[in-house]
Amino acid sequence: MNVRRLIPTAALSCAALLGLTALTACGSGSAAADRKDGKLDVVASFYPLQFLTEQIGGDHVSVSSLTKPGVEPHDLEISAKQTAKLNDADAVVYLKGLQPAVDAAVKQAEVKTKVDASTLTSMEKHGNEVGGHAAAHDHTAGEEDPADHGHSHSESGDDPHIWLDPVKYAEVAKGVGAALAKADPAHAADYRKNTDTLVTKLGGLDKEYAAALKNTKAKVFITTHAAFGYLAERYGLTEEAINGLDPDSEPSPARIKDLQKMAKADGVTTVFYETLVSDKTAKTLASDASLKTDVLDPLEGITDKSKGTDYFSVMRSNLTALTTALGTK
Repeated sequence: MNVRRLIPTAALSCAALLGLTALTACGSGSAAADRKDGKLDVVASFYPLQFLTEQIGGDHVSVSSLTKPGVEPHDLEISAKQTAKLNDADAVVYLKGLQPAVDAAVKQAEVKTKVDASTLTSMEKHGNEVGGHAAAHDHTAGEEDPADHGHSHSESGDDPHIWLDPVKYAEVAKGVGAALAKADPAHAADYRKNTDTLVTKLGGLDKEYAAALKNTKAKVFITTHAAFGYLAERYGLTEEAINGLDPDSEPSPARIKDLQKMAKADGVTTVFYETLVSDKTAKTLASDASLKTDVLDPLEGITDKSKGTDYFSVMRSNLTALTTALGTK
């Protein structure tokens, strides 16, 4: 996967305006009213969107996820049964660009309300390093770019990992809340109230992150794949990824050597790996560079290995892991 320099947030369009494009036309009546249990039947593509929809929908929605716990979302294949369920649903909430199989299935589905989370906030370009990315599988990875601290950069698609930035996740929440209110107007007031509650909680999480990461000794952290670009940019950190946006890609020897030098120069103490992807490369790098290892969870799914039971508890576990690794002044 090729990558290029990060587009500054200031240069991007207002998320609120983007959000208007997320809602597809649906009937003026309540789709939920046609169901025996009276609930809006919503299919979410993977955990972060399932959690968000459940929080906003409350008792008025029945939410199922296309991605089972423990399945790496990027690798998901859609079954015939899931396709049928998708076609039967009142609404689908997905993130275009993360799961190609889901994108294809949603495009073909006749579901009335399709909510694409990528249209609800500004999307950016990330790769191996926020602000100047070295593609692990790019043939130019060893070439130096003076403006990029020895790393090369080239064109890439948008980074889909918006949910790891509480501010962007809150923007998505507002759009999803508006979509549910439009699809089920009888309960619109509850959807708005629940959206406000969730947005307030995410605002609190944002403040926790900002306060805890403001005065860390180090500002660079190493991860297995580039899932934390939005988080890093939000809180003044730099994410260096062993792999690119694809967790299954393999780093080049030049990339590993580069990371070892960088770790020593920038005071990196820890290499982070995640629960749904092999930790072999991370542990090899850590061992060769005499670094520690720890989990930084990209929250693509909750399993018994997760350090928390929901989005908020895992995000707080991630914050603890980051502050421990980066140290405080």
